Amino acid sequence: MKKGDKIEGLVVKYDFPNVGTVYVSENDEIIHVKIKNAIIGQRVAGTINKKKHGLYEARLEEVVKRADNETADPCPHFKECGGCTYQTFPYEEQIKIKEKQILDLLKKALADKASDIDEAYEGMIESPDRAEYRNKMEFSFGDEYKDGPLALGMHKRGSTYDVVNTFECRIVDEDFRRILRTTKEYFDGLNIPYYHKMRHDGVLRHLCVRKGRKSGEILVFLVTSSNWNLTFSKEEWTDILNAWKDRLLEIKTLGSFAGILHVKNDCLADAVKDEGTTILYGRDYFEEDLLGLRFKISPFSFFQNNSLAAECLYLKVREYLLADVKEKSVVYDLYTGTGTIAQLVSKAASKVIGVEIVEEAVEAAKESAKRNNITNCEFMAGDVLKCLDGIEVMPDYIILDPPRDGINPKALEKILDYEVERIVYVSCKPSSLARDLEAFYAKGYKIKRLSMADLFPSTYHCESVCLLSRV
Repeated sequence: MKKGDKIEGLVVKYDFPNVGTVYVSENDEIIHVKIKNAIIGQRVAGTINKKKHGLYEARLEEVVKRADNETADPCPHFKECGGCTYQTFPYEEQIKIKEKQILDLLKKALADKASDIDEAYEGMIESPDRAEYRNKMEFSFGDEYKDGPLALGMHKRGSTYDVVNTFECRIVDEDFRRILRTTKEYFDGLNIPYYHKMRHDGVLRHLCVRKGRKSGEILVFLVTSSNWNLTFSKEEWTDILNAWKDRLLEIKTLGSFAGILHVKNDCLADAVKDEGTTILYGRDYFEEDLLGLRFKISPFSFFQNNSLAAECLYLKVREYLLADVKEKSVVYDLYTGTGTIAQLVSKAASKVIGVEIVEEAVEAAKESAKRNNITNCEFMAGDVLKCLDGIEVMPDYIILDPPRDGINPKALEKILDYEVERIVYVSCKPSSLARDLEAFYAKGYKIKRLSMADLFPSTYHCESVCLLSRV
């Protein structure tokens, strides 16, 4: 078997992250082929695109036959959009798939301690909203095919260039869809090119929409390069942006606009970066309510994408942390984001210290704490690895909610050296948690309680939260 060969077979195994295994017979030998986005029970066709150390990988080209438990109706964009892999499965089946993948991954990491996972696991916390749950989306400008008309939506499955118009997306509410469609229609008639990330020319890059699930406040920001100055004068560009803002304000929305912004981004990477923000309308933040507290959320600060499911997750974090908590305890909330968890556990601690690398998120956390009349939270801006050396008061407990890549190994070493009796670890990427668990066990910790929280229905993503205790 070689690169370019066509294969077809039944997916008999499924591993995180979203990789199926097909058994293919060749010359009386059974060959295992890995195929991303192929789900157990499906019969799929693909093309071999890689062979490394005797292992084969293939690109999924067609689901020849659905799995028996694929009975849900997908959205109109399902075959093209790369966003929601599981939407053809009923919600109950989605949960089973996620649980098995993550539990298998964690057990493999702990090897001879794998039974600890079974003993600790308490089940999946389901999302209260199964559809229209996202409070944040980053849409990309591009084209659906080379030199095609302007498109605005999500990247096509398996492509880093082509963009699919996703006007009927089901994981966002009607306000997102109306803003997306209105923006696309507005720029259609202006002949403004999208930013080509290989040539580094063009203007239009991203449309970002954030909305409070409870507050109903909407924050919209258009991200462009500064290449507009090659075609338009400053006055013409200002008129274009203001006219776009006016078109949005004419939409009959379910929520209300808190702010409409223009963000300049000339970074070569295909990511949303802030290199200068102009407020076209309102203010540069929105607010959201969680568990009786109100939070200020700036354009680029981290906040869980599913507000109602985040409440369920944070209740579990608080439950794990506060079991037999000492009086007058000090809690470190590392990778605190906008300080949501820190403020939610503050009543049971004498002091909570939150550390976050995004400065605007820290400023938002400080302001939110002030509004919520919380006086025992201190927030620091900076990298966790460096900030820990500057904190004089020692922790009794630690909360970890790191980004997808997990904790810097040097920072993890410092965290473990505190030897606190209880650590609560929130993970948005199970493979990072699995890797870090090995370090925790090497330092005498054991996983005592474990839950999953489904903040991302219809996708393979899932949050995990575990309680680690020193033994």
